[in-house]
Amino acid sequence: MSKRAVLEVIALDVEDAVAAQAGGADRLELVTDMAADGLTPSAATVAGIRAAVDIPVRVMVRLADGFAAGDVDRLVGAACAMREAGAEEFVLGFLDADGCVDMGAVERVAGVLEGCRWTFHRAIDRAVDRDALRKQLDGLPGLDTYLTAGAAEGVDEGLPTLIAEAGRRGEPGYEQQLLVGGGLQLEHVPVLRDAGIDGFHIGGAARPRGWGGPVSAGAVAKWRRVLGD
Repeated sequence: MSKRAVLEVIALDVEDAVAAQAGGADRLELVTDMAADGLTPSAATVAGIRAAVDIPVRVMVRLADGFAAGDVDRLVGAACAMREAGAEEFVLGFLDADGCVDMGAVERVAGVLEGCRWTFHRAIDRAVDRDALRKQLDGLPGLDTYLTAGAAEGVDEGLPTLIAEAGRRGEPGYEQQLLVGGGLQLEHVPVLRDAGIDGFHIGGAARPRGWGGPVSAGAVAKWRRVLGD
């Protein structure tokens, strides 16, 4: 068994953030518009959540559905606005039309983060070559986590990939923490923990009433108990 697992919970607003922290979340991923799988929130939401909780918050830098960067100048502006609002950690990830990492966009956004820690999100699950993507990103300042289900279809399909990648931790391109999310269920936890994986990311699983309802402290606490204190 590896070290204490990190539990990250998606938050949309201050109410979510407070409930997630009360339930034992270690970190928040802050987004808006889950109909588009999570976009950059408002600066006011960032500031409000930073004032309401004292656990780390990773703020999404993404302006449209899909994994294309779009207008990179706007992305850079959004990242700067989030920093001015108090964000200190981030989530991003962009692919080009061929399914390869868009290094130009990633490097520009990462550059204005000036070493802040950040996660490359589930764009990796849509990449044509996961290994090549990791090696291209290797050494970028601040990159310390990959949010992944192991497959575009979710954790059920991605388990073999997740276990294989966990076994490569420490190799070039594989130093970052694996944060597993995307169809993650409690029954996946034992096999993932046995593989040494120590990062878990939940969204809908923290919301008994679905995305139309708030995060439940009780639902988060159930995950915290399963993962261990």
